[in-house]
Amino acid sequence: MSDLLNRAGMVDCKPLATPASTTQAVTPSDEPFDNPTQYRRIVGALQYLTITRLDLCYAVNRSCQFMHTLTVEHWAMVKRVLRYIKGTLDYGLRLSCSPTASIHAYSNSDWAGCLIDWKSTSGYAVFFRTNLIFWLSRKQRTVARSSTKAEYKALADVAAEVTWVVSLLRELGLHTGQPSTLWCDNLGATYLCANPVFHARTKHVEINYHFVRDKVASGEFVVNLVSTKDQLADVFTKPLPGPKFIALRDKLNVVSLTSCA
Repeated sequence: MSDLLNRAGMVDCKPLATPASTTQAVTPSDEPFDNPTQYRRIVGALQYLTITRLDLCYAVNRSCQFMHTLTVEHWAMVKRVLRYIKGTLDYGLRLSCSPTASIHAYSNSDWAGCLIDWKSTSGYAVFFRTNLIFWLSRKQRTVARSSTKAEYKALADVAAEVTWVVSLLRELGLHTGQPSTLWCDNLGATYLCANPVFHARTKHVEINYHFVRDKVASGEFVVNLVSTKDQLADVFTKPLPGPKFIALRDKLNVVSLTSCA
């Protein structure tokens, strides 16, 4: 992190509380950035940082989408990420012991959040016991016709990830046999997972996303509704105001490692 700040000439910059702005949208601009190589090097290095700093995932993912069409606005967006890093140099992912062996995951989607192509951003967080072990922030490949479809796609993505985790734990002899719990804040998406009556309303949804229904029917997964304020995956799908971002960051176990020592 210190090396990144040094490369960008921002060692003495003023820190910020969040890595992404909630008020300034990234839109096309006519003013190109004059040093695209620097932009690509720093954003590339930031991708490695997200291996342990999941609070940067959304901002870094968004920065990666403009590698070939750089503008000064995009560079300002990266500088904001670096200013956030400046204030959290001692932060990292905390792992701790837990007596339980449950698997639970949160999935979320920001419907049509990109103002350029109107695609949605999916995000999820997978917990084993009390520890966060997998997370993702990624723009969906197709445009969703409704918020339910966008959320359903995100739910299918996390279902595939949890299926792999369960398979691995079974090989290691660590799986308890209890169903994994998936948390989603969209009522329509939770209905689609358990109620085949809604099939007529989902003819436009790609069939590969419907495998989550089979997992629910077989008892491998339980899909529950979670309130938006308790949706931990929110941090992977959109910019958040400072207080909410910090609260979710703490719940995802990204904390000051100095205070933990």
